[in-house]
Amino acid sequence: MFNHSRRNLARWFTLSMGSILVVFAGGIYYFEIKDKLDVLDRLLYDRTRVMAASVQYEWRQGHKQVDLSNVPLLGSGSHPLDKNLVYVRWYNPQGQSIRFFGTPPPEQLNVSPGFLTIKSVDPLLEDELWLRQVTLPVEGRHGILGYLQVAMPLAETQNSLSQFQVVLTLAVPVALGSIGLTGWLLGGAAMQPIRQSYHQLQRFTADASHELRSPLSAILTNAQVALMIAADDLQYHQPLENIIDSAKSMGTLVNNLLLLARQQGQILPQSLKLLNLNDLLENLASQYLERAMSQSISLTYELSEQPIELWADPDLLRQAVENLLDNACKYTPASGTVQLRLVPHPGWAVIQVIDTGIGIPEADLPYIFDRFYRVDTERSQDSGGFGLGLAIARQIVQAHNGQIHVASTVGKGSNFQVELPIKPRSMA
Repeated sequence: MFNHSRRNLARWFTLSMGSILVVFAGGIYYFEIKDKLDVLDRLLYDRTRVMAASVQYEWRQGHKQVDLSNVPLLGSGSHPLDKNLVYVRWYNPQGQSIRFFGTPPPEQLNVSPGFLTIKSVDPLLEDELWLRQVTLPVEGRHGILGYLQVAMPLAETQNSLSQFQVVLTLAVPVALGSIGLTGWLLGGAAMQPIRQSYHQLQRFTADASHELRSPLSAILTNAQVALMIAADDLQYHQPLENIIDSAKSMGTLVNNLLLLARQQGQILPQSLKLLNLNDLLENLASQYLERAMSQSISLTYELSEQPIELWADPDLLRQAVENLLDNACKYTPASGTVQLRLVPHPGWAVIQVIDTGIGIPEADLPYIFDRFYRVDTERSQDSGGFGLGLAIARQIVQAHNGQIHVASTVGKGSNFQVELPIKPRSMA
């Protein structure tokens, strides 16, 4: 129980902190991309502005004559700015292509001024290239002279981002592992006071239950003796019988509490015996057959043809199945049926207790294995139940590394299924 709670605490701590970490890493990666693009955009813009400053023009007969001869790559000569430039294009004020260097441009300018990330195909290598492009309007004294379009490759930026992504990809799992380990340690520390309180409560329950057995036994014995003495005096029969019934009921409750307190989900190796489930269930079916007949209930059992044997505590496992059969007979009306089945599975033994009783509401199914939980309090009190039978059954099954499940429909019946692993004695 404590390990389960500790795992839940560690899991939720890891999920919450891990989610924050992933969002934080995504934010860092986003801002890294933004920062890299800003740096590249400033470099590209500066180069484009220098090239635009090389554009000259003069008025001839009322018309502007643009001179591109001094523009790097578009004119004559070379310039340090032409390094790492994929293409340079010049468009007139009407957006028509006039001159270019590198990849042939479209005949008409089809983008707005500004920065743009585009995907291009290298005509020589036939590889896809990601480019950062800027389109800059070049203005003169009397209006726009034209548009200068320049592009640079994003390969270096992509490589830098890829390396950063690898760092994040390696760092995030390591951080998540550290968070999970921290959550496990913190969960253990948080559960320690609860564990100590639970052990103290268990010790108190065990001690109190043990101490109550003697006075209850004395009350029961004296009441039975008094009933024998007053055999001829009928006025004392009813009160004495009530005392006997109450003492028996309290004795059952005390024994169950003592079992729950002493049996803490672990079975001592010396308590394990090689148990034949076929014989155990057949004996239990015979034991409950008379009770079922007295209630006009049809009790049947179906066992595996092949004997199923496993290492278990016979007394505890017997009590777990008895509790399921007791509930089935208790809440199945006359003319109903109760079926006990043993179904073999690879590595597992499956015990089913199926009844056509009143069933369990769906809202109560998650809680029926809790201690002192009763679906119908008034009916449970009338039948002498304390809500411990199913809790004991689950604790015993889990102590054998098994699982117990229930499926039920109101008015149609319930199906309790116990799954026990067939393992060597070393399971203990």
